[in-house]
Amino acid sequence: MISRAAAIFLIFATASPGKAEEAAAPPASLREAVDLMLSVRDSTEKLEEAIRTARDLGATEQAALEARFLFHVDRHEDEAIAALAPEFTKRKPLFRLEDSEIFGVEEDWLAVVEYVLAIAALEKGDRDGFKRHITEAFWLSPKQGAAFAPHIDRLRLEDAMKNVRVDLQQEKTSLDDRKLRLANILGERKALFLHFFSPWSRECEESLPDFATAAKALNAAGLAVATIIGESSPEVRQETLALLAATNSPPPGTWLLDDPSAPLARQLRVQSAPTMVLVSREGAVLFHGHPSDDGLWEAVSKIAPEFQRPAIKEDGH
Repeated sequence: MISRAAAIFLIFATASPGKAEEAAAPPASLREAVDLMLSVRDSTEKLEEAIRTARDLGATEQAALEARFLFHVDRHEDEAIAALAPEFTKRKPLFRLEDSEIFGVEEDWLAVVEYVLAIAALEKGDRDGFKRHITEAFWLSPKQGAAFAPHIDRLRLEDAMKNVRVDLQQEKTSLDDRKLRLANILGERKALFLHFFSPWSRECEESLPDFATAAKALNAAGLAVATIIGESSPEVRQETLALLAATNSPPPGTWLLDDPSAPLARQLRVQSAPTMVLVSREGAVLFHGHPSDDGLWEAVSKIAPEFQRPAIKEDGH
């Protein structure tokens, strides 16, 4: 999966980011300083330090703003992107192509201004404003659609999930051939945490240790955890059992095969794995998204204030 910032770099193609983590000596030239400024991802402190160095060597305010934008986009920090809206608005009429490090044409810059304003509107709950600005962003630069689309998908998914109620009386088949109702798995617990999994997803395989850690913490906080395997074929079952056996530890939570005749994944619009869905005791969807999304853990904390998010490996997606 390509990150949004990586997609932007591919689209604009004029940037030439270096490797901040490998830079052992201070940049000796403006070019090196700008490359470092555009590539820093570790922390805001390192970003600001790189921006100060680049400015001292002659970098423009336009380039500094672009560096901040890429930093927050790559780290999926929508609140920070929204906070850049006043600066983007201020600089909109001042844009000069020769001062830019990542934009090939002015329309690409104007599209990103609209994108930032769209995110700011979304953060305020202004859906009409979001639609207006994101539509203008697409119009100005259709090739950046891969960077703009995730927010639209998220908004549509949130709208769709408002009307969904998961039937907790439905049965699923476990990996050991038992018929289990979701309601029985939930029991008296606070909510049901569904982990949609595929043995053919490399990310699912690599994140199994992190999932096991998170599942233990969720269980300790009073949530039930169930993994839903998207297919029920013998091959999928064997692949899943093999993956779990390789972990040399009991699989976390309950592992279930989705029903091909009435798949839960279809009802919940699950299109990739891993996907996490948090379901209330009444069957309402409280969260739907990727496990790296901070919104997941915020939703869990609302149900179980005592929950402590475990330290897990960042996958960078």
